[in-house]
Amino acid sequence: MDKRTAKDLLYEQVARIGKALSSPKRLELLEVLAQGEKTVEALAAELDIDVRLASAHLKALREARLVVTRRAGKYMIYRLSGGDVAGLWVKLREVAEAHLVELRVALQSITADPQQLVSLDRAELLEQARRGAIIVIDVRPQDEYQTAHLPYARSMPLAEIEQRLDELPRDCEIVAYCRGPFCLLSEEALQRLARRGFRVRKLSDGVSEWQAAGLPVERAAAA
Repeated sequence: MDKRTAKDLLYEQVARIGKALSSPKRLELLEVLAQGEKTVEALAAELDIDVRLASAHLKALREARLVVTRRAGKYMIYRLSGGDVAGLWVKLREVAEAHLVELRVALQSITADPQQLVSLDRAELLEQARRGAIIVIDVRPQDEYQTAHLPYARSMPLAEIEQRLDELPRDCEIVAYCRGPFCLLSEEALQRLARRGFRVRKLSDGVSEWQAAGLPVERAAAA
């Protein structure tokens, strides 16, 4: 093999990753799967697409070795092939946000007022959560919390907040987080809690951002 052919082959292999990431729905699949493994049916429901289309997108990701599968009875379950894939999603999103004003404008349209965003750096947030100076709540589904969550965070899925208000203190600031900057679960939690008189802010980070920054996460004990 001559040098030109060899170089073309190298770039072609890397391009397989770029091709797999060229669909918005596949990027969303990576973000959701970064929260933990899920069935095709659950992923289709999450993305509001039919199962056949979800399967086609997952096939493209699997062919690029970005996801792997296992079978549990009649269900096919997908997960990311490694933590570096979640990190790739975070870095890709960060680069896009840094260079695309259109993305920054779109983010401003769906995120909280800047005054409602957490202003603490990650280390200080972690320390305040450890001391109980703030209460961190994870508003993702319970199974995602069990897969991995921020240290000292309490699981309080968005669907359960209304029934669990008495678990939250009114003399302490609450910090809500979900899957990351594109996730709207924490935005909804912030609005619901603020309407009920709680002091609450929103953290843009999710577990993937936390891990990409080299910070620890916790995992629920196996039942």
